[in-house]
Amino acid sequence: MKTIPLEERIIFALDVDSVELAKAWVERLESHIRFYKVGLQLFLAGWFHIVDWIIKRNHKVMLDLKFFDVPETVKLAVMQLRDRGVTFATVHGNDPILRAAVAAKGEIKILAVTVLTSFGQEDMQEILGAPANIEDLVYLRARRALDLGCDGVVSSGLEAKRLRNELGERFLVVTPGIRPGINRELNLDDQKRIVTARGAIENGADHIVVGRPISTAPDPIAMVTSMQREIREALSK
Repeated sequence: MKTIPLEERIIFALDVDSVELAKAWVERLESHIRFYKVGLQLFLAGWFHIVDWIIKRNHKVMLDLKFFDVPETVKLAVMQLRDRGVTFATVHGNDPILRAAVAAKGEIKILAVTVLTSFGQEDMQEILGAPANIEDLVYLRARRALDLGCDGVVSSGLEAKRLRNELGERFLVVTPGIRPGINRELNLDDQKRIVTARGAIENGADHIVVGRPISTAPDPIAMVTSMQREIREALSK
């Protein structure tokens, strides 16, 4: 079992439009969470300033920019992240793109995006023009990414169990699409392939990425501690 502190199991998604709001959330949550996701919106608003600020507070950063471009461009982009203290960077592409990212990563851990958790079966059929099994596609992409030297994958908790069973333990699974409770019919946002914090960890996820369930909760800290309790219980099994 990987030695990951409980405070780093939840990666809080700083999906906000300003550096000031991002800093306020970090200051509010940092007694309980020490890992933060900076995505496209915040990175464009604050550039490396917010990344550096989070790291200087002794927290970890998942830079979720999902690099997708010609391999040489991706290689040069990943090189821009080196020596900045970024822990995870996400890449979304084919074999040459992933290979280029791995070649340039240095101390950064490269996570290959498999299938976005906002995609359902109908979306995949529309994109591919033919029926597709999402679980099979996630598995095939994950296997290729690991063969190419990626450190882990971004995957729904629904597929994490198969990845663990068939690909082993020596890679990271980072799972977005986390929602509290078990009544999925009440899920009204853009995430389609969702699981609870407990379900994701039981299925083999190492980290869960959580944004709105915490940021929109009446008591965000209470939501964090509730999810951490689920994680602790899942790990104890």
